[in-house]
Amino acid sequence: MLKAKTKTRKFRKISDDLRSDVKAPLVEALENFYKNPMMQFHIPGHTGGRASYQPFKKLVGNRALLLDTTDEFDNLGTLHPATGPIKEAQELAAKAFGTQRTFFLVGGSTIGNLTLAMCQSKKGKKVIVNRNCHRSILTGMIISGAEPVWILPEKLDEWSLWGEIRPQDIEKALQENDDVSMVWITNPTYEGVVSDIKSIAQVCKKYDVPLIVDEAHGCLWNFNKNLPSSSIHLGADAVVHSLHKTGGSMSQSSMLHITKGSKFNPDEIERTLQLLQTTSPSMLLMASLDAARANLESKKGKRQLSRAIQYAKFVRKKLHKIEGVNVLEATENFNQDITKVFISVDGLSGKRLESILEIDFDIEVESASDVGVLMLINIGNTKQEIQYLVNSIEKIAKSNYSDIYYIEKRKHMPMLTPKIMMNPREAYYSEKETIPKEKAIGRISAEVIAECPPGISILLPGELITQEHMPYLNAYNCIEVIKH
Repeated sequence: MLKAKTKTRKFRKISDDLRSDVKAPLVEALENFYKNPMMQFHIPGHTGGRASYQPFKKLVGNRALLLDTTDEFDNLGTLHPATGPIKEAQELAAKAFGTQRTFFLVGGSTIGNLTLAMCQSKKGKKVIVNRNCHRSILTGMIISGAEPVWILPEKLDEWSLWGEIRPQDIEKALQENDDVSMVWITNPTYEGVVSDIKSIAQVCKKYDVPLIVDEAHGCLWNFNKNLPSSSIHLGADAVVHSLHKTGGSMSQSSMLHITKGSKFNPDEIERTLQLLQTTSPSMLLMASLDAARANLESKKGKRQLSRAIQYAKFVRKKLHKIEGVNVLEATENFNQDITKVFISVDGLSGKRLESILEIDFDIEVESASDVGVLMLINIGNTKQEIQYLVNSIEKIAKSNYSDIYYIEKRKHMPMLTPKIMMNPREAYYSEKETIPKEKAIGRISAEVIAECPPGISILLPGELITQEHMPYLNAYNCIEVIKH
């Protein structure tokens, strides 16, 4: 008993520090649950960790398992419909982001995208969408039966990356296509390239179609003026944020925002979420969303974000001075989130650079392409880590690392214009067969093939497989196609 009291006092001090600055009702409710344990004759079956595999329990800690509970119990509230501390936490999030309604997602931003697809994109109706969207948007169209109208963003050929989505391309697509149910774009790109959302939103309003923005990688923008403006405030009707990516919440937790004046009905959104979200949502995931929002609003969190931006500027400035190191920067044609640093080193492919950083310097980057690597300067990084990163890249650039693969460098992004032969849903549910990759040229794909991260599609159900696809399919021996 004495040991338990000691733990309680320590936990109370942590939460008191939090409450002195901002309010986090879900965190406080979970703390109260921890401090006032009950005999559990309900799920989860590990019963506060007592029935957990001992090595796992030792790894994650007893407290994590004690806090692993779901809604419906111990006055924690429910997710659908939102009640109690969960409802209050969502309302505080809506206030922090400046939205009409904000919903907590415990299945990642994927659940938010699927929800929006089911609410707005109907069978046979068209959806204008950028080709470099996340695969969850494609999944949503397979579920709904919508017809994609692809927009190809600008290409940054030197980097083999997708760039901005041009407003004039959106307008051209709206002029050429009837029965468009919505425009759905990704902003920023995985590497931080930012499109002109304000102008795109004006085009959408002109044609009276809703605009959805998958802003998964831009959840920090609302909390510092030195970052790009969030689509929430630029005319989008709905915005999805992956708080777990850069905002500080736990993996698999995200938010779906319905903006003020949106064409979406928040009640319909909630009903659809109820169809898709688990009936046993993790309180740890939801509390982490509450905590991430509270931290970003707190004095400490604002300092962390401001510091991360300064670190990003420092990294860019230092890397520019190193011979042989190239850094993707904003130009007169596009803006950029500076906390996403994409670089290349002369003579090395991105894959090789990633391997050197990991093996020789104990540094893990966000992702690597055949051209370069993407590094995220996060709110949790320290000054020592930042300096070590710069020093390590300088050592690599000045060393004699070899890379045979660099000579045969291929494009890392599937930057191809798709040849649509069938509706994605129709193709997905058609009779299929699996054949060797080499025999698939000229056949119609029956599966989603997407590079993850960032989940950008190479092939979708209903698209013609061509010789151009082959360099992107090195990891595949066989492909699922429509049966003749």
